[in-house]
Amino acid sequence: MTALATTATALPRATPGIRSDADHGRLLIQCADQPGIVSAISTFLTQAGANIISLDQFSTAEAGGQFFQRTEFHLPGLTAARPDLEQGFAADVAERFGMSFRLTEAAKPKRVAILVSKTDHCLLDLLWRHRRGELDMTVAMVISNHPDLADAVRPFGVPYFHIPATRDNRAEAEARILDLLAGNVDLVVLARYMQIITPDFLEQVGVPLINIHHSFLPAFIGAGPYQKAKDRGVKLIGATAHYVTADLDEGPIIEQDVVRVDHRHTAADLARLGADVERAVLSRAVRWHLEDRVAVHGNTTIAF
Repeated sequence: MTALATTATALPRATPGIRSDADHGRLLIQCADQPGIVSAISTFLTQAGANIISLDQFSTAEAGGQFFQRTEFHLPGLTAARPDLEQGFAADVAERFGMSFRLTEAAKPKRVAILVSKTDHCLLDLLWRHRRGELDMTVAMVISNHPDLADAVRPFGVPYFHIPATRDNRAEAEARILDLLAGNVDLVVLARYMQIITPDFLEQVGVPLINIHHSFLPAFIGAGPYQKAKDRGVKLIGATAHYVTADLDEGPIIEQDVVRVDHRHTAADLARLGADVERAVLSRAVRWHLEDRVAVHGNTTIAF
């Protein structure tokens, strides 16, 4: 393992559209749908001294469905009050309705590790958006199974770790990656990391993983998917961002998009257009996760 770039002086960041108020909280809940949930949550927050800023809710069915809600609120002194707020909510509301919940502070960005191989467009787009303030996160590290992108990452002041990974040394490489991630990140983004993620890795990593890939799957698998798509005469290309599960490329989908193409486009055109869609889809998926907008329900998601 080689650290090819060290942490540099933090670059200044603008924060367009991002709430960084230390007193701004987010509450994401899910439970069996039943009367009184919205009232109970609103009453609890009001009695705690919070002002609700926004509230989004969804039920999977009019009766007998699963209920999801995302609430943003302002509470003076949230950081100090958070432990008691969480305990009180668990006892007074969550237990009564059998709900799972996540309470976060907008002022505490999630720590993110980005894994990449040789293809740079998704990686550099995430770093660029972060520098512009469009993605409110702390990029803890970039990990790659190749050294090629170290120079491209260096200007962003992010540590770059080269950990060679092949089919023959996969267990060793994953163990070294896990050592780097342990206790240091809240999210892992696979920005075109062209290695299989094993079930053992997923069990041990302890944080969500988001992956991006072209939307031809399960068609045109393997190398050269855009040439294969060109040869087949496809009319749409796109990208899918999803959470990673033990079932390869079958985890809950967070975001997708497509662009129309025709016979005039070459395979290189398709690859270029596909890269554009991949960047946009991945950045949206990552942003929604960072802002606690995504709830997982079975093998699907509710994205508020």
